[in-house]
Amino acid sequence: MPKRRPREPILIVLHQEHSTPGRVGRLLRERGYPLDIRRPRFGDPLPETLAAHAGAVVFGGPMSANDPDDFIKQEIDWIEVPLKENKPYLGLCLGAQMMAKHLGAGVWAHPEGRAEIGYYPLVPTRAGEALSTDWGVPWPSHVYHWHREGFDCPSGAETLATGDDFPTQAIRVGEKAFGLQFHPEVTHAMLCRWTVVAEERLAMPGAQDRIRQIEGRFQHDPHVSRWLDRFLDHWLTEKQ
Repeated sequence: MPKRRPREPILIVLHQEHSTPGRVGRLLRERGYPLDIRRPRFGDPLPETLAAHAGAVVFGGPMSANDPDDFIKQEIDWIEVPLKENKPYLGLCLGAQMMAKHLGAGVWAHPEGRAEIGYYPLVPTRAGEALSTDWGVPWPSHVYHWHREGFDCPSGAETLATGDDFPTQAIRVGEKAFGLQFHPEVTHAMLCRWTVVAEERLAMPGAQDRIRQIEGRFQHDPHVSRWLDRFLDHWLTEKQ
């Protein structure tokens, strides 16, 4: 039996010193993909091409896609690489907002200062329903959020799912680039850490308290986990 050649790595872009790729990282490793973890905020360069990578995931962070920091601008500009090369790209929260901004869409704070922190309803569009049929798994009814900014759907992109305070929840650009406003990568340990380290955010209008978030996880996360597992299979181009 011929030996299976190693898979190309997935580029992982993180924004804080101790951030991890959470459940997304674990599921990618289980599929045999090495993780090339880089933190541009701390000086790590981004590759000029993804020819040697199977795809890229840009995660969230407390900063804004509208911040003037050089690394923010560089990351937003860099998103042209996966889009131009038609490589799988997944933007989670900040990573989705960066892709939207790269494509000319607005990234904005809620006019009433509201935040989405906790589990909130997710409503697929007709395009999103069609994709879920192809994937063989329905969208989760509720997903985990931690953000106070949202984004508009860029021209030429498809809105796949919507929400209430922040209407654009999931988009697709071309066949392989996705932006999700929510956090399917969050583990139980991450939820517990975020709600302690950034406890002050729980006082924002619209945010859920820690107990409600933990209850929401027990109720909704099994579906989110199944959805993410199937999504990743279809997001990555299997050539091996």
